[in-house]
Amino acid sequence: MGALQIDVFNSPFVIQVNEDDEYLQKLLWYYKKILERIERNGALKNPVQISALAGIMLCDELYKEKSKAQLSKGDGGDASGLLADSEESNEAERLAKMMIERIDKALES
Repeated sequence: MGALQIDVFNSPFVIQVNEDDEYLQKLLWYYKKILERIERNGALKNPVQISALAGIMLCDELYKEKSKAQLSKGDGGDASGLLADSEESNEAERLAKMMIERIDKALES
């Protein structure tokens, strides 16, 4: 069981999961690199929005890798599963954008 001390945007917390400590440190390092990239872009300033966008970016990366793996399986070229996933991905993207807009409005109030 590994424990990871996380301090993102001055909000420290600890998680305990059934993973190796070194692996957890690598995940945290990777996540922080994504946060830094978003912050450098300068389009977002709010920590909640930056964290949400980082999560979406990670999901996008994972989805693309899973899609590549599915295509490389040599499943006869049947992309019907990917089409359904693509439709779900589009819906997830639409919902994520809507959620960010709501966060923006709430923060402006």
